[in-house]
Amino acid sequence: MSAAAEAAAATQAQTRPAPRRYKRRRDWWKWGLALYFVVFLLFIYSPMILMAILSFQGYYGGVTFPFKGPVGLNWWRSVFQDQVNGVFTHAPEIRAAGERSLWLSLAAGAVVAFLAFSLSMAFRRRFRGDGLAFYVILLALMAPGFLLGLGTQLFWKAMGVQTTMWLTALGANTVWGIPFGFLVMVAVWNRYDDHIDEAARDLGAGAARTFKEVTLPLVWTGIFGAFLFGFTLTWNDFDRTVLLVLDNTLPLQIVGLIQASAIRPDLYALGTATTLVSLLVIFLLLIALVVGNRLRATPTQRLEEEFGIGGGIDAEAAAAEVAALE
Repeated sequence: MSAAAEAAAATQAQTRPAPRRYKRRRDWWKWGLALYFVVFLLFIYSPMILMAILSFQGYYGGVTFPFKGPVGLNWWRSVFQDQVNGVFTHAPEIRAAGERSLWLSLAAGAVVAFLAFSLSMAFRRRFRGDGLAFYVILLALMAPGFLLGLGTQLFWKAMGVQTTMWLTALGANTVWGIPFGFLVMVAVWNRYDDHIDEAARDLGAGAARTFKEVTLPLVWTGIFGAFLFGFTLTWNDFDRTVLLVLDNTLPLQIVGLIQASAIRPDLYALGTATTLVSLLVIFLLLIALVVGNRLRATPTQRLEEEFGIGGGIDAEAAAAEVAALE
């Protein structure tokens, strides 16, 4: 019997057609998109990388290639030190302008994040005139930055109010940043599942607790993105601030240095430093958010009975009690 089965299996194996071998085709679209992505990154980051490289030139370094050595930190020291090799620098003015820009950018980012988040909350439900309200919010995005600053300056001048950094410049940059943060929050709410809030309320959480412990942890990335838009747009702003402040911010100081003297590699060092400051602020905020979430997190209380790990009904003990009662 076994011999016949083996013979039948051998016959079936011989008559079975050999499996086809398909040649794997290359996905040229994927390779083309990958190449386009690399070229796109080089197009964006090459100027910053070249600027950082040229900032490490020697004393006779120029603003274009070729690199003139030896490699040194003279141009970096001129940004932070009052004197370099007996020559006075613009370090005091740069430090003062940098501090003003940093505090103004942080304040604008916080206000933009709050207003963008609160405005987007209203658009979670349809209401009469929501389309018109949506385009009114985006109106500042469509206006040129210089015209926004000019209109703000003329408005406050007509009101008889002196333009200052914290009154007019902060307001103009906040108005400019709100549409960007608002669009970020709208995108977050579009993929937000409202059933999560309903489930929290069904489990006994009130509206405030649901908002604090469920909604905010799920949309904090959008709030953080809105803050970054407000911060970076203000940190790099020139058009909207030039008519609204008496004391220079960092972009105004840089333009002033360019107009007052020839471009030198110390401006490359200053530009690289401002980029590093932006990245450092983002990194520190991310660390603060992660640490805050870890500290607020509470250990989950598992329902042992549902998983059958323990604490459930003891079948033998229950049977013994039923037998005793009978």
